[in-house]
Amino acid sequence: MKRFVIVLAVIIFSFSIFAAENALEIFSWWTGGGEEEGLLALFDLFHKYYPDVEIINAAVAGGAGTNAKAVLKTRMLGGNPPDSFQVHAGMELTDTYVIPGLMEPITWILKDMGVLDKFPKDLIDIVSYKGEVYSIPVNVHRANVVFYNKKIAKEIGMTKEPTTWAEFLMYLDKAQKLGYTGIALGDKNKWTSLHLFESIMLSELGPEKYNKLWKGEASFNDPAIKNALAIMKDVLKYVNSDHSALTWQDATRLVFEGKAFANMMGDWAEGYLKTLGWKPGVDFGWFALPGTQNAFMLVSDTFGLPKNAPHRENAIKWLKLLATVEAQDIFNPIKGSIPARIDADKSKYDIYLQWSMKDFSTKTICPSIIHGSAAPESFATALMDAINIFVTEQNVDKTFKEILWIADDNGYVTD
Repeated sequence: MKRFVIVLAVIIFSFSIFAAENALEIFSWWTGGGEEEGLLALFDLFHKYYPDVEIINAAVAGGAGTNAKAVLKTRMLGGNPPDSFQVHAGMELTDTYVIPGLMEPITWILKDMGVLDKFPKDLIDIVSYKGEVYSIPVNVHRANVVFYNKKIAKEIGMTKEPTTWAEFLMYLDKAQKLGYTGIALGDKNKWTSLHLFESIMLSELGPEKYNKLWKGEASFNDPAIKNALAIMKDVLKYVNSDHSALTWQDATRLVFEGKAFANMMGDWAEGYLKTLGWKPGVDFGWFALPGTQNAFMLVSDTFGLPKNAPHRENAIKWLKLLATVEAQDIFNPIKGSIPARIDADKSKYDIYLQWSMKDFSTKTICPSIIHGSAAPESFATALMDAINIFVTEQNVDKTFKEILWIADDNGYVTD
């Protein structure tokens, strides 16, 4: 009997080891709407090929990943990494995790699969450091987009999308005079105000000079940045009074409910509007923020391989899956984003996403500040705080000086 108990204990212990070894912990902030549905679709696809692997969905809720990033950093620095985690392409990846030596290079995965050239070179450069790729881009979002209520657009006489600030502000004014909010804002979670400002800054600088800021080839001491603050001050005349109590979803919903004419947001808002039952091109329209028609402000979600991942082999299987057309074409139409691979099946994407795919392949790619691509976290956080104060105080001169201080503190050109 004693021998039987020992054998049984060994069997149970061995099974627990097998279960632990045959798991895959995926960390993300995809917890609602189309993003969660898309993630679960990826899990289903993974189980199609690896049915015996237990997926641990370690998603943490919070706008733009704010809460998740804090939890992830604590885990990574504490030596308790997940098997793979969502991270924005660019400085959020390299500055926070790659340079400190917390990630494995995964160039070899794309080379072994023969798909390295199936991703745009500009995007591969953003997820690389010193010639090595460190994460697999699963999608691409465009940040500099205005979504608008087509019924209200007809009421205010908008027969074509505005391409200048004068035109756009005119329509915001007309909407406000008819009793609507001109442009909805939800900055309860703070990042949305910088999201708006960085796109206005891109508009005034132009894509080439904007990109040079991050390479140290252009100065922040530029009248265009001060003018961007002045334009934002004009835009703020037309936002909803309760903006500080709302999330980005709440602000987008104001457009859906017919209370606001427009919302300037990344195109995850398109996915959200579809979950509410709206059809792109029928119920809502869109256009690039005035002055940014030739720019594609990129936000890309990627997944990498932490050093000492508990289930490294399963993590590699996950990353290989994400790099396939099959996975990207399952995930992105649900999420409301476009695939990172250039050979995806365009017929699977709606009219808005096809528009975005075309611009992604033809416009200048520009990195987002608040979404982790352009600058280190220290710069983005300080600038976000300055812009949130600006939303309240609307002091152009003071905020411009603060931007110069922040840029100088982070080693950017300011003279």
